[in-house]
Amino acid sequence: MNILKNKKRLLKIVFTVSLLAISFHSFSKTKKDKNKPNIIVVFADDISAREIPIYGSSVWSPPEGGNTSDTNYRAKTPVMDKMAKDGCWFSTAWGATVCSPSRAMMMTGRYAHLHKWWHNGDLGRGINEKGKKGIWPLYESCPHTIGFVAKKAGYATYWAGKTQMKGSDVRLFGFDEGCLTPGEQGAEKNPYTDFVVSNKVVNGKKLLINEDTGKEVKYYAQTGWYWKPHIRLMNHPAASNSLEWWPNTAETQNDFGLNTYGPDVELDFIFDFMDRKNKEDKPFFIYHTSHLGHDGWDFFNPETKNKWPGTPKLEWKNGKYIRTTPNVTGDNGVYDTHGTVTESGIHNQINYLDYQLWQYINKLKEMQIEDNTILVFCADNGTSKYGKGSQESQKGVHVPLIIYAPGFELTKQGKQDILVNLSDILPTIASITGVKIPDDYEINGVSLWPYLTTNQTEHREWIYAYKKNKQLIRNNKVLHDGDGKWYDVREYPDDLISFPIIPKNTSANKYKVEQEKLQKILPQFDLHEAEHDAPKNAKNKIISDLELNKK
Repeated sequence: MNILKNKKRLLKIVFTVSLLAISFHSFSKTKKDKNKPNIIVVFADDISAREIPIYGSSVWSPPEGGNTSDTNYRAKTPVMDKMAKDGCWFSTAWGATVCSPSRAMMMTGRYAHLHKWWHNGDLGRGINEKGKKGIWPLYESCPHTIGFVAKKAGYATYWAGKTQMKGSDVRLFGFDEGCLTPGEQGAEKNPYTDFVVSNKVVNGKKLLINEDTGKEVKYYAQTGWYWKPHIRLMNHPAASNSLEWWPNTAETQNDFGLNTYGPDVELDFIFDFMDRKNKEDKPFFIYHTSHLGHDGWDFFNPETKNKWPGTPKLEWKNGKYIRTTPNVTGDNGVYDTHGTVTESGIHNQINYLDYQLWQYINKLKEMQIEDNTILVFCADNGTSKYGKGSQESQKGVHVPLIIYAPGFELTKQGKQDILVNLSDILPTIASITGVKIPDDYEINGVSLWPYLTTNQTEHREWIYAYKKNKQLIRNNKVLHDGDGKWYDVREYPDDLISFPIIPKNTSANKYKVEQEKLQKILPQFDLHEAEHDAPKNAKNKIISDLELNKK
């Protein structure tokens, strides 16, 4: 009898412990579970590391582009400064030299020898089901995109801002919803804005025309993504179509106009998505590919030679931002901003990014999920008229990277003198979320999570970048650029770029061992000439704009 009683008592204890374990497991799967933290990646456009004050450069970009040390044109970023101090920032992070291949690197965790996006105008081709040639989409070359990795982990996914996914269907990248600027894919002409610089043929001559003024301009074709923006919603629950122009209601159409600022609209839709998913106790992944940092036609000042249109005015006071409500009037190229919009300059756009990061953090606090959210800030490539498109030294590839995770016990804080590549973000997200990428699927990035959460002192031995058939590679001692020059990079110069050049054919070259190490790595990626396009047997869904518009 005693044995039976003891067995019953033991079973009761086991049952009670099991209930507690189940209860704890159920609690751990709520939005407080750090096994499923929310993840936000703010991916800015055309911003060199030198433009961000924490990097300590003695040189940055003036409004017309180029170089200046005038502190009037240096960004002021109190929020980034705090994120970097309380979180981590990385002294040497690389993208590619220009937008499309760099975004392909971020989206896929792979280099161009696999995804085939070598440069903006040099994208690998493939054959579609109809036997026609077209751009090989990233979701075909690399099915484990950053959106699909997050979805596999059970995340709700949102894509806001710039896409730059030419020849692809934005709905096939693994994102549940989106707010896309510009949202031209497969659409008829935007009915809500005339802020367009378009290619037109006049008297047999190809011209660029500012549709707001009807005048010829010397720039590049674009639809406005800042003021009076071109915005298209993807899979919004209240929309009638999977891709729908915004404003799409009587109320929003009435409010839309000169004072509508694209970056604000993006954040409004992002926050709405965050609220909805938080109520569902579902973790979310936000991929915010902001245009801020990218030069653009200034429709308010069509005669200006400056490159970066102004933003709504901001003031940092008593630890918070105060934003001036825009008040712009006029039409047809003649506008009055009534002192509510800043002057041109990339520094003002970076200030606005800082303001948006402040909004993110405040929103997370309001939602009581700041301690369960990882916020990443980075950029795709170097600044226009300085580094963008350059294969010289690391001008084109050196970008800012900050990771802020206040609720996590990271083993690293502040400045990190390690080598990081944008391809590392995808495997880092996979590590955080517990997603296993197939062993036979090549990933060129390396997860940062072990470095950030253990006593590991190194992350990776080298980083790599590309521009068409030009290859760049560096370790902690030497750098090989796309022009074939070698640099001693053991210490950063004041301008972050003027590294000592290593002379060729130096007798008893003390750098020889390091150079040979890196030279042995390059051939595996040097496939621009030999394997430029999709493999002949590759599956390829190339969708024309006409086909997209029918969907």
